[in-house]
Amino acid sequence: MIPTLEWLPTGINFLDQTKLPLEETYVLATDYKQVATVIRDMIVRGAPAIGVSGAMGVAIGIERSAATSLPELTEEVAVICEHLAATRPTAVNLFWGIDAVRGVFNELAAKGASIPEIKAAVVTKARQMYDEDIAACKQMGANGASLLPQEGTVLTHCNAGALATCGYGSALGVIRAAIEQGHKIDVFADETRPFLQGARLTAWELMKDGIPTTVLCDNMAASLMLQGRIQAVIVGADRIAANGDVANKIGTYGVAILAKEHGIPFYVAAPWSTVDVATAHGGLIPIEQRAALEVTHSNGKQMTPDGVGIENPAFDVTPAKYVTAIITERGVLTAPYSASIQTMAGMTELAVA
Repeated sequence: MIPTLEWLPTGINFLDQTKLPLEETYVLATDYKQVATVIRDMIVRGAPAIGVSGAMGVAIGIERSAATSLPELTEEVAVICEHLAATRPTAVNLFWGIDAVRGVFNELAAKGASIPEIKAAVVTKARQMYDEDIAACKQMGANGASLLPQEGTVLTHCNAGALATCGYGSALGVIRAAIEQGHKIDVFADETRPFLQGARLTAWELMKDGIPTTVLCDNMAASLMLQGRIQAVIVGADRIAANGDVANKIGTYGVAILAKEHGIPFYVAAPWSTVDVATAHGGLIPIEQRAALEVTHSNGKQMTPDGVGIENPAFDVTPAKYVTAIITERGVLTAPYSASIQTMAGMTELAVA
């Protein structure tokens, strides 16, 4: 896959996902404010990619700062982090990425490191997080591949592929890994209105991999499930609460209910950084509200009457009871999620210590 984002000497280069599948163009961000715009405007999207973008945004802000003293730079870092954090409030990976680089800054600043040392270290950290994300996606794939059918059709919603990460993908990474292990899988991709991530992005990247893919309108899944034409559902996540409730692209909740009704397993694949142990349940997850224009217009053409009310939440929350398993790079979580997430969090803390 061509890179979703890439650190270059000239800045951070982003594949413009708003132009796919018809144009493969790039946006070069040369400061943290431009990175924030790229995140907010969904030029880059997908929780893991947003997390690393946030990390790189902080890093480039520090690297290109003109501050001449540590106190001055410290004040500037606070502004940089606040500006980036305001872009996409639902995706907890954003705050994870920002905090990771800010943590390196704080640690070195406390030790009295020089500004050039700090600048080099935060860039190294951000670039390391890029490599770690790809490795995590491949491990997720290895952990989850056996859960998918040996032969059959898997339904996806939104895009949780290489485009939503730094490479390989979370949900689509599990599909890729299963196919690499010999599973005969084809994919139904929900179009995912109103931003059409499934129709534009999932279909584009799976076709590049030669994986058989069919795009569905968002209201088609139920009838296909009834006909026995879907054997599993797998989606990504933007935040997973401590009880296993999952925030993902709007429409995921409905797909999960349909899967439960038809006895179809519903899997979530996401890096451990998407699990938010500080949020007790899904009702506490902030849901981003996006511009009405995304609903009223399609390809620049107005589709609704003037003055009509528009509701455009970017995400919904799927209660844990509808989730068959959560696949992470650290292992597979199963119900009761409050217990399995707590156990994995404890293991993670021990590993870090």
